[in-house]
Amino acid sequence: MERLRETILRAGGKPVHADRAVDAWMLGRPVLEAFAEPRYALPRAAVPALEEELAALEALGEVLEEHPAEDGGRKLLLGLEDGARIETVLLPRDGLCVSTQVGCRVGCTFCGTGTLGLTRNLSTDELLIQVRRGRERQKVRRVVFMGMGEPAHNIEAVLEAVAILHRDGRVGREQLVFSTVGHPRVFERLQACTPPPALALSLHTLDREQRRALLPRAPDVEPAELLEAAVAYSTRNRHPLQVQWTLIEGVTDGLEEARQLARLLQGTRTVVNFIPVNPVAGLPGSRPNRERIHQVVACVQDGGVLAKVRWSAAQDATGGCGQLVAGRQDGQPEGAPPLSGPN
Repeated sequence: MERLRETILRAGGKPVHADRAVDAWMLGRPVLEAFAEPRYALPRAAVPALEEELAALEALGEVLEEHPAEDGGRKLLLGLEDGARIETVLLPRDGLCVSTQVGCRVGCTFCGTGTLGLTRNLSTDELLIQVRRGRERQKVRRVVFMGMGEPAHNIEAVLEAVAILHRDGRVGREQLVFSTVGHPRVFERLQACTPPPALALSLHTLDREQRRALLPRAPDVEPAELLEAAVAYSTRNRHPLQVQWTLIEGVTDGLEEARQLARLLQGTRTVVNFIPVNPVAGLPGSRPNRERIHQVVACVQDGGVLAKVRWSAAQDATGGCGQLVAGRQDGQPEGAPPLSGPN
């Protein structure tokens, strides 16, 4: 966005022209139309330079495929300038799920993205082009960094995008959500951002050994310690903390563990999102039945903590949590058998 501003100013435009160009681009509108009114007319000499810069920005992420879902969500497959591919998901109720890396190195055993490994981090501009592509299609008021990749492994670009989206993109600070498998040092770095984003902690279990098995390359931190640091960060910034907990039958659906989670979170401003695992071919694990899911949720609610089932958006378009695999056929890793249906 600074480069866009500088292009206009160097070509003889005024600050008002630069502001209008950035505003239009960030909101997903045609930029040249921002200068249609005579009082905002761009100097003729600045038009070619602006068109060249806009073409460069548009090339950052081309929409290769769109997959609409029955719930109103929509998965976009974007091709990047170097040929890499990522997926972005438009969510119902004006949300957008943004990817932060090409692939991911954490290797969560229930997540298709982890089967890709990590190719590279995305630039700030590649984060922002996802928001523009989303806003070209629907209103976007909430941006969650929960797509492909671990945001903490690309933290500088992500936090720069957070600042730009808040300043230039009209996204409220509580509507900018940083999702992470977590480490206390990450929360310290988030605190230095302006504004500090809301936090979603991908916890999944309170058992350290089990968490190490499920998230093999996440920081090896005691889950209760991680939870305490996340609560402290969210309390300091007056955000509600989101705890993400994937429900896998016989693995993370224990009732006593749910009660323990409620005891740790009592008196905090937290919502626990229980996410029934989404099927990805070739990966182990299945969803608990609905009765068990509701028992787990009730254990946390009975402990005085807000908890709910979060059915992933755009599942039928393979746009749900853990299903983003950069456009492989049917959202599957190559060579995998067909997807099984949800329980």
